[in-house]
Amino acid sequence: MVPPRDDAQSGTPARNDVPAARQTLSILTHLAAQRGPVPAATIAQALGLPRSTVYKLLGVLTELGFVLHFPEARRYGIGLAAFELSSGFWRQEPLARLGRPILASLVDKIGQSAHLAVLHGRDVIYLVDERAPRRPALVTDVGVRLPSHLTASGRALLATLPASQLRALFPDAAAFVQRASDGEGDTPPGVHPSRAVSSYRQLQRLLAEVRAQGYAAEDGDVTEGFASVAVAVRDHSGWPAAGIAVTFARASVPPDRWPELAAAVEHSAAELSRRISGKAG
Repeated sequence: MVPPRDDAQSGTPARNDVPAARQTLSILTHLAAQRGPVPAATIAQALGLPRSTVYKLLGVLTELGFVLHFPEARRYGIGLAAFELSSGFWRQEPLARLGRPILASLVDKIGQSAHLAVLHGRDVIYLVDERAPRRPALVTDVGVRLPSHLTASGRALLATLPASQLRALFPDAAAFVQRASDGEGDTPPGVHPSRAVSSYRQLQRLLAEVRAQGYAAEDGDVTEGFASVAVAVRDHSGWPAAGIAVTFARASVPPDRWPELAAAVEHSAAELSRRISGKAG
């Protein structure tokens, strides 16, 4: 086999295409997107592949544990080995590793503190906290949990969810926690009851505004005198993987400058999306 090389005429890398690898990954991707096991013929039709090829690849994937065969139903589904790949992804903390230098660059550019958070149930958990020089300490330290509806990063993430999932997260008024917790039962210093969101209808209106303006914001809902703007980071399927936010003293950055900050955050979110093989915007 001739190794891939640069095209001497164009100076661009030669394409290293392995059809079997692409077909195998397309089968796994298709199976992962289904609500349940599906017949091999359905897979072949959906992907435009010969049935014989699909059966051969399914046989190998089943043998290696990446696919499960349900013989009575004559269907195939995702196997345990594929799930273990997902677990390995999270064990390696890719969001934190890839996000930290992006946030450091963002902080250098705008001179405000930035953080990266992920949605966990109705809370957000902070994975990265990049503090700008000579800026005060914030409650968004690594490992801290805050109710998602209070925070800009949480609102950015919630705004991307389907209505059914959003409703499942906030089924009644009791779901709108009015004081934040760090996971140990204590209220982090500076956190006060939310003045903004205490019902599902209010949350719907707020998230509609987030979608309309392209970024989320909070103004004193987490810490008195501080505001934040945030944008969601999307994965390869368009699902919200994380939220990037910047937090600043309310008196130092008037609201008419918030879109400017949000644009810088959006650029960073798009770069992180690209790095995790997601799609920007």
